[in-house]
Amino acid sequence: MCGIVGALAKRDISKVLIKGLQRLEYRGYDSAGLAVIDEGGSIQRRRMQGKVKNLEQLIEEKPVSGFCGISHTRWATHGVPSKANSHPHLCGDAIALVHNGIIENHELLRKQQQEQGHDFDSETDTEVVVHAVHDHWLQFGDLLKAVQETVKRLEGAYALGVIEKDRQDRLIAARKGSPLVIGLGDNEYYIASDVFALLGEASKFIYLEDGDIADITINGVTIYDASGKEVTRAINETELKADNVGLG
Repeated sequence: MCGIVGALAKRDISKVLIKGLQRLEYRGYDSAGLAVIDEGGSIQRRRMQGKVKNLEQLIEEKPVSGFCGISHTRWATHGVPSKANSHPHLCGDAIALVHNGIIENHELLRKQQQEQGHDFDSETDTEVVVHAVHDHWLQFGDLLKAVQETVKRLEGAYALGVIEKDRQDRLIAARKGSPLVIGLGDNEYYIASDVFALLGEASKFIYLEDGDIADITINGVTIYDASGKEVTRAINETELKADNVGLG
C-alpha cells in the first residue's frame, strides 16, 4: 500500500519527509521518492527503487533542502517497480505530485494527453494526473483551481499532494476514496496517508472527507468540498507515541 507525507514549514523539511516515510514502511512498498521546492524556487526530486534507506543514502550524496515538499512510498499497480515509475511525478519542471489510489480512466486520459503533445516518462496512472494539473495550472494560473478542475475529470480513488515551482509557501491536498490527513504543528503543516507518519511533528489533525481539497499555506488551511464551497472540518487532538507503532 502506498504512503504519502508532505510538509510546509519555515525550516528545512527534507528530513521530516524521510522520517515520515520510514514510519510508513510497515505498509509495504517497492520504491520511494521526494520532491522539495529549493530556495531558488525550483523543484528538486530524488527517487529510488527499493527501501527508504536507499533514498536516504541518495540524498546524502545529492542533498536537497526546502521549506515545502512531498514524499511517497509506492506499491506497484500500474507499471513495474522502477525509478521511472516512482513518485513524485513531474510535469514541465513546474508541478510535482504524489498519488495514492487508482485512476480508472487513466488510459483514456493518457490517449487524450498524448494527442495534445504530452510525453510520458512512466507507465503509471498517476502521470496523467500531473499532466492534467499542469495544463490547468497554465490555463488558470492558480494551483488550487488547477487541482479542482483536474479532479472533475478523474474516475477512481485518489489522495493527492501537489506543489508548484516558485512557491515554498503552498501545498495542495485532495482526497476521494483514499485516506489523507492534515497535521497541524507550531506554524507548520503536514499531510499524510496515516497519522503515524507524523509522529512527533503534529498533535492536532484534520481528517479530510471525500471530495475535499485543502489549500495549505504557511498562514493556515482552507478546505473546499467537492462543490467548491469553503467548509470547516473538525480538529482532532491525538497524542502519538513511538510505541504505538513499534518505534523506539
